[in-house]
Amino acid sequence: MNILFLYTGNSCRNQMAEGWTNSLKGDVINCRSAGIETHGLNPMAVKARAEVGVDISHHQSQLVDDYLDEAWDFVITVGGHAHETCPIFPTKAKVVHGGYDDPPALAKGESTEEGAMAHYRRVRDEIREFVESMPESL
Repeated sequence: MNILFLYTGNSCRNQMAEGWTNSLKGDVINCRSAGIETHGLNPMAVKARAEVGVDISHHQSQLVDDYLDEAWDFVITVGGHAHETCPIFPTKAKVVHGGYDDPPALAKGESTEEGAMAHYRRVRDEIREFVESMPESL
């Protein structure tokens, strides 16, 4: 099964989803992540993933254009903007929306790094639950 996780900047949520999928379901799911734009990796997302033993520091922010011609079974949008602006894939890919809160936006209101990290951890764990339910939940 081939899955592409999609969000606007390919910096946080879809990177977390790719990391979880590779570590938990890599034997049955081939996945990548991409963005409508590239914003680089979010350092706090990298830190949140490292806390649970999954290193995504080597990931790169990729453009969805690089993947449009690949044979995806599912394109999973991880936020509202990507879901609304998801490009048409010339393959049989089914688009699934798995919306999650945006940790960087929530973290802006926090006065400490620990307060900010709480948002990243919560979303990281929500994404893990979703990944653990795949592929049956799709």
